[in-house]
Amino acid sequence: MVDAGFGTRDSPGARLLVVGGGVAGLEIATALGRRWRGRPGAPTVTLLDSDAAHVWKPMLHTIAAGTRDIAQQQTTYVAQARDAGFVYQPGALSGLDRARRVVQVAPLHAEDGRLLVPARELPYELLVLAVGSQANDFGTPGVAQHCHAIDSRLQADAFCREVRLRMLQCVAMAQPLSIAIVGGGATGVELAAELVQLTETAQAYGATGLAERLTITLVEAGPRLLASFPQDISAATQKRLQSLGVRVRTGTQVKAARAEGLELADGSLLASTLQVWAAGVKAPAVLATLDGLQTNRNQQLLVHPSLQTTRDEAVYAVGDCAALTLPGSERPLPPTAQVAHQQAQHLVRYLPDVLAAGRTVPPFRFRDFGALVSLADYDAFGSLGQFGFFDGGIIRGRLAQLSHAMLYRSHQARLHGFWRGGLLWLADRIQARVRPPIRLD
Repeated sequence: MVDAGFGTRDSPGARLLVVGGGVAGLEIATALGRRWRGRPGAPTVTLLDSDAAHVWKPMLHTIAAGTRDIAQQQTTYVAQARDAGFVYQPGALSGLDRARRVVQVAPLHAEDGRLLVPARELPYELLVLAVGSQANDFGTPGVAQHCHAIDSRLQADAFCREVRLRMLQCVAMAQPLSIAIVGGGATGVELAAELVQLTETAQAYGATGLAERLTITLVEAGPRLLASFPQDISAATQKRLQSLGVRVRTGTQVKAARAEGLELADGSLLASTLQVWAAGVKAPAVLATLDGLQTNRNQQLLVHPSLQTTRDEAVYAVGDCAALTLPGSERPLPPTAQVAHQQAQHLVRYLPDVLAAGRTVPPFRFRDFGALVSLADYDAFGSLGQFGFFDGGIIRGRLAQLSHAMLYRSHQARLHGFWRGGLLWLADRIQARVRPPIRLD
C-alpha cells in the first residue's frame, strides 16, 4: 500500500480521500486542506486525479477552440496541494474495497507506455467521489473512433491542436474544412460560437479565405437547442448562431459516425472533416464496478440527501457523478457546475463534524440560481432561478456575459483566495492586451 504523494505531511488524524479534481473535488480538498493545515492530529486530505491540472469545466470549450490559453487557465494539482495543505496523488480510480476502506488506483504509464507507478491502494476513513461526467454516445457506432470529445483538459487541448492543423491545411492548400458538432446543449452551442470567433480572428492574422471555406454544423436530435433552457432562449440562441454562419439542424438523429462524416437516421451522410460528440451525459464506467455501490443507467452513483451513497455511509458522491432526486422532485438534479459547487460547499461545512464527532450530514438543499450560456464575444443568455426578487426572468447581452465571467472568477477566488484570485483576473486582462486572443502556436 502506497500512501505518499505531493504535499504529503505527517498526521495521525483521520484520512479524507477525495477522488476527482473537478469543480467539486478540488473545492473540497482546497477548503478542508486549508482548514486543517498545521493543526496537530487534524485529518489528512488527499486528492486523487488522473490528470496533472484542473480547468474549470464550463471553460473547456474555449480551450478546445483555442480562444483561451490552456497554460494560463489551468491550476496544477501539485502547486494547489502545496498552497492549500492537501496531498495530491496522481492516478486513476480502478476499484474499491469497502470492507478494508481502500481505493484501488490503476498503474500510471508514460505516453510511450513505460510503467511509472504500479497499481496501488489508498486508505480512507471517509471517501468523496467527485469524478465528474462525460458525453454519452448511447452506443452509436463509430463515435469512439471518429469523434473528438472535450470532456477533459487533455481532450480539449487535443481537439485544439487538431483544429489548428486542419485550418493550416485549409488555408495553405485552399481545401474546404467542415466541422460537425453533435449535441445542442450548452457545450455544443458554446463550442460552435467559439469556433466562429477563432475563424474570424485567424483571418485577421492573415488566414485569408478561411471563413469562406469553413462550415460549422450543429446537430441536435431534439426539437430545439438548449432543451433545459426556456423556449425563448433556445429560439434566440439558434437565431444568433445562424446569423454567425453556423448551420443548425434540430430533430436530426445520428445513426453512426464515419471517417468521412456522420450517417444520419434518414440514411443521408453529413460530410465533415472533424466531428465532435457533445451529446448526452454519463458518469465514468468505473463507478458501476465499485464493490456493489448502486448506480443508475447513466452510471451515476445513487445518493441520499446527505450525499452519502445508498449502500455505504462512509462513501459520498457529489457533482456530475452523483444522482440525487430531492423530495418532491421527479428527476435527479442536473449535472451542472452550479450543483457541483453547492454540494461541495455542503460537505465542506459538515464533514469536519462527521470526522470529529461522528455527526451526520444534514440533507442537501439546492438553490436554483438559473443557467447561463455564452456565445463567445458575440452574445450571452441567462435564465434566472426562482428565488428572491427574481422569478425566472431572462437576461441577455453584456449583463449575461458579465454574469458568466463572474462565475469563473468566483471559482478562482474559492481556489486561490480573494486577493490572489483578483491578481489572476488582472493577469488575464494584461495578457489580453499583450498577447494574441487565439492560440497561434
